[in-house]
Amino acid sequence: MQLILRPFQSTDVNDLVKHANNYNISKNLTNKFPFPYEKKDGEAFIQLATGHAPLQIKAIVLNNEVIGSIGVHQLADIYCKSAEMGYWIGEEHWGKGIVAPVVKEMLRYGFETFDIERIFARTSHTNLASQRVLQKSGFVFEAELKGTIFKNGEYFDELIFGFRKNQLI
Repeated sequence: MQLILRPFQSTDVNDLVKHANNYNISKNLTNKFPFPYEKKDGEAFIQLATGHAPLQIKAIVLNNEVIGSIGVHQLADIYCKSAEMGYWIGEEHWGKGIVAPVVKEMLRYGFETFDIERIFARTSHTNLASQRVLQKSGFVFEAELKGTIFKNGEYFDELIFGFRKNQLI
């Protein structure tokens, strides 16, 4: 198994759409991640992902196929020493231990690239798999905000996990 993170390329669009066009993925992400996920969505995302310097978003590539995405986004103003991490992979790859090492690699990249002290991730109380990934990756549970996520006509609790720069080994 060859697993790497790299910048997105325009030629990744078909792989991206193949894995992103899945309701089970979109239901756990913000409304910016559409379902159905079409070629125009993939093209727009790749343009966004390649439009930042330094890169904030990378492709998750398994055996030369893009199977997902991960990003670290530095915040501004009084939150400028924090960044938010988000990620997803194709459903056929869930439960195979792929995401935790990717998260760890992106943590290193985030702290080396941006002037930040903390990276955090948010998930819903129902996304147990993402909670496990964050805990396996060294994130610490920081907060539970009741009913702050509204998705597909339902309210969900938001769980926030944080990772401090001094935790890096």
